[in-house]
Amino acid sequence: MIVVAGSPSMLRSSSRHQAITKSWSKLWKQRTARRKVVEMSEQRDVTLPLAGIRVVEFAGLAPGPMAGMILADFGATVIRVDRPSVPPTVAPDVLCRGKRSIAIDSRVPAGRKALRRLVDSADVLIDPFRPCVMERMGLGPETFVGNEGSNKRLVYARLVGFTRIGRQKDMAGHDINYLASSGVLSLMPGDEKPMFPANLLGDFAGGGLTSALGILLALMERQRSGLGQVVNTDMVSGTRYVSTFLMLTHLYAPPPLSGERGKTTLDGGAPFYDVYTCADGRWMTVGCLEPQFFRVFLDKFLGVVPPKFTLSDGWRPTYETQADRSAWPLLKEYLKQGFRMHPRDFWTEVFHGTDACTVPVLSLSEAAASTPSSTPSSTPLLIPTPHPHLGRTPSVALRDVSPQDVKRTTELIRGQHTEEVLSELGLTDEEKRELMRDGALGKDCARL
Repeated sequence: MIVVAGSPSMLRSSSRHQAITKSWSKLWKQRTARRKVVEMSEQRDVTLPLAGIRVVEFAGLAPGPMAGMILADFGATVIRVDRPSVPPTVAPDVLCRGKRSIAIDSRVPAGRKALRRLVDSADVLIDPFRPCVMERMGLGPETFVGNEGSNKRLVYARLVGFTRIGRQKDMAGHDINYLASSGVLSLMPGDEKPMFPANLLGDFAGGGLTSALGILLALMERQRSGLGQVVNTDMVSGTRYVSTFLMLTHLYAPPPLSGERGKTTLDGGAPFYDVYTCADGRWMTVGCLEPQFFRVFLDKFLGVVPPKFTLSDGWRPTYETQADRSAWPLLKEYLKQGFRMHPRDFWTEVFHGTDACTVPVLSLSEAAASTPSSTPSSTPLLIPTPHPHLGRTPSVALRDVSPQDVKRTTELIRGQHTEEVLSELGLTDEEKRELMRDGALGKDCARL
């Protein structure tokens, strides 16, 4: 049996670690409390689409973990590789649902050897690091899928921010920088400057989701060729790809679909495609682009505002207003004043069940309550369930998780499954002792 750094057995074996005991005890209680959730998440129904696929995900934040979580949600066995920490701590990554963690130091020869063995047994590797980091660890693509590689069936997924070729390839960055370099940020709405959509577009649409798509495509191709391959994803190119419609429209479509930022149909320039503040400070979305939907919207809107409600010059909208771009500023002001006459829920009832394309902006709890759930609890889960829903082999990642257990699905202690994973790899007792002696499982483990 191997004793992982920070485990209760190891702490009792040496009085030098009494200071660690209190911290470990707290984490051990957390681990025990979430045991049920972990056990459920580790059960892999053989009918799931990715059952039998083994994934090694090197720990990162946002896009890499998102790709790994998608694979885990649909049946893959995902092992996250963490750096050892003493005492073991919960990693900041919240996208750890359905994963296990092995904490091992790749800088130590014995640790690097064990990691090579782990990757040799895998179908997919997710590399979230900047260029050449994995090569410096001796774990680059050539080691596994090159001409002399040890695992030619491996899908080696690499995920970086900037493009791998170009002036920015070695620079640090975040979602907002990748969005800027993609050209897409220049098309975003905003008064004095373009506004960015949190970190959704670069990190997750252009990064995590695109990487997961590439992995699935490579796995499908492997069924034909029997070979793995490198899947390169960068968030600049991924963002551009998912924004293809926006870019093509801007470049080639006639106005008002194209034109100056903030003045086109889909970026807030059109009053019939915008967000409006209501009397209670909450919001309604209006998206009646088509003339027939605009007519429904206008009939409903004019039916509840005062009959004599007009702008200062007596202006009032008609069906023809939608096609008259010169009247758009007047229509926007009219709708802005009109929506402020009533609270959001009033407007919700006015437009509900119609083709006005007008719905309320929901809070997270409201959205959860209005979304059909596959969980047994009558209390809705605030977090999203896996999507898309497969009719015959749906994800079961959150099937039996109660609202009280949701937070525990976002917590994974570094190295929580080290001993378990090493045993699955078939390491001998001597190989495990070598890992401990070399400090590959943490410095404290090496001193025992």
